Amino acid sequence: MADPWRYATDGVSIAVRVTPRGGRDDIDGIETMANGRSVVKVRVRAVAEGGEANRAVTELLSKRLGVPKRDVRVLSGTTSRVKQIAVDGDPTQLGAMLRRITAATPDDTDDRTDT
Repeated sequence: MADPWRYATDGVSIAVRVTPRGGRDDIDGIETMANGRSVVKVRVRAVAEGGEANRAVTELLSKRLGVPKRDVRVLSGTTSRVKQIAVDGDPTQLGAMLRRITAATPDDTDDRTDT
């Protein structure tokens, strides 16, 4: 399965599928949609009105990726459940963090190697 994020020189672009009013703010891993596209599944407590869910998604990603809120923004899909989110920062570090927080198994060991 392809990663649901793309690398750029100044950060990453993440494809997400948002569940507003999802009971909690969390990242539920990676899902392959019917069209074959991979997305990061995100649920937020906020409602999808007045940009509340978009704000909750950017705040959650900011917190989980350890970047300032100003470095996370919605690129496209502001009124859709499927969105492209841009995160500014070191693309290598962001990719490693995304891999860690979307891992399916909670007991993953840290298997990073410096090469």
